[in-house]
Amino acid sequence: MPEQRARKYHQDRVAETVREEIDAMILGDLSDPRIHSAHVTQVLLNPGGKSAEVYVQVDGGPEAEVSTVDGLMAARGWIRAELKDRMGKRHVPDLQFHADRSERMAGRIDELLTRTRKRNKYAPAQPEEAGTKLPEQPAQD
Repeated sequence: MPEQRARKYHQDRVAETVREEIDAMILGDLSDPRIHSAHVTQVLLNPGGKSAEVYVQVDGGPEAEVSTVDGLMAARGWIRAELKDRMGKRHVPDLQFHADRSERMAGRIDELLTRTRKRNKYAPAQPEEAGTKLPEQPAQD
């Protein structure tokens, strides 16, 4: 089992390094006008290490997300070459970029839960159904 634990630890380190390096590239090196202000939130490396899913959170609306992901997909060959040089690795995973909408979804879920709580707080109490009450016990003398 130690081999599997070591492999997982190595993959986590590689994924974190890839995240940091791509984040630095987005902030400074990429000059594509389609790429808006963004940062990498998560990199999921597949078990074989041949490919990785890169989740990017974009500051802006849905149009900015789409154009940023398109710009990053267009630049992924250059990004891979830079990762190879910066990391000193022989093999760099193939990259797939996705917009990270987790914060937006979490905000929406919180909003819906708040509405539900308010609705339940002010809703009238449900009348008890007939037959659900326990029968009264006769008084003992």
